[in-house]
Amino acid sequence: MKCKICSNESKKVFNARVLYKYDVDYYQCTVCDFGQTENPYWLDEAYLNSMNLSDTGVMLRSERMSKICTTLIALFLDKKAAFLDYAGGYGVFTRTMRDIGFDFYWTDPYTKNVIARGFDGSLDRKYEAVTTFESFEHFLDPLAELEKILALSDTIIITTDLVPTVPMDKNWWYIAAEHGQHIAFHSKKSFEVMARKYGLHYYNAQNVQILTKKPIGALGTMLLKFKYAKHLLYGGYFLIAPFIKSKSVDDMNSFYIKEVKA
Repeated sequence: MKCKICSNESKKVFNARVLYKYDVDYYQCTVCDFGQTENPYWLDEAYLNSMNLSDTGVMLRSERMSKICTTLIALFLDKKAAFLDYAGGYGVFTRTMRDIGFDFYWTDPYTKNVIARGFDGSLDRKYEAVTTFESFEHFLDPLAELEKILALSDTIIITTDLVPTVPMDKNWWYIAAEHGQHIAFHSKKSFEVMARKYGLHYYNAQNVQILTKKPIGALGTMLLKFKYAKHLLYGGYFLIAPFIKSKSVDDMNSFYIKEVKA
């Protein structure tokens, strides 16, 4: 099997029982360490519900990433610009970022926008940055999805866990064979390959991956190479957020005015 990232040979590393009933082969690239399943014929069944029962971290993830992204935006991006949360689930993160004070919008073709209604994002415009959390491990064609996102922004902030071992261990929790939605497993090398292919800079802070056409400078690079960079980004929120005006009341008022005019 060819690697979906670098097209080199991928070798079978184990077989796992997906959805408790399908015997599925898992492969890992011999060059960039990217992991992938065999052709995922079970996906329609895996996505009977777009968000799986075992994703109990959706609220905690949104809370943590809202703080980390606040610091990243304040340090390296235009905080007054528009942003998009891609594959945004129920809209929790989008609403949280607007409540902090950023002009965030939502898009997700498979999930209903429940929390951030009224702030659906257009796919026909550009954004300062696109966030997409716990999505890259779901993509059947990672490069095609990356190209779609790059058409929207020059900067992408991603969360996905990187493969911890070569070869991959079938007991790694991120394999998540019980729900069958994880079919792509990235490594630092695979992100570096994608960055080179599309002329991007790649930065990593544990499970937070940043691909951008805009270099963040020597100090930013040093910060993100620090072992506890993710914790520093999280903590930076508490210094930055008090100086950002929340959009919560303004958003409420804008809808009130629309209702009155209607």
